[in-house]
Amino acid sequence: MSSDSPLDLLKLNLDEKVYVKLRGARELTGTLQAFDSHCNIVLSDAVETIYELVENELKSTKREAEMIFVRGDTVTLVTTPSDQ
Repeated sequence: MSSDSPLDLLKLNLDEKVYVKLRGARELTGTLQAFDSHCNIVLSDAVETIYELVENELKSTKREAEMIFVRGDTVTLVTTPSDQ
């Protein structure tokens, strides 16, 4: 099976769990519901993890969302989660 564009790989993961790395030390996992040519992404059952350095210690904060829209210019990586 050949891909015409990198976004064709996203089509293979529709309705599947994905890992999305974002700019600004943030990452998301959730079920891929939709995407467009700008790599805007809609995830359901999403968990966002935000990392920050506090007093020389890396801390993470998690937030859950039933549905989330991710603007494509913040996306740096989309893949399947390593825990599958």
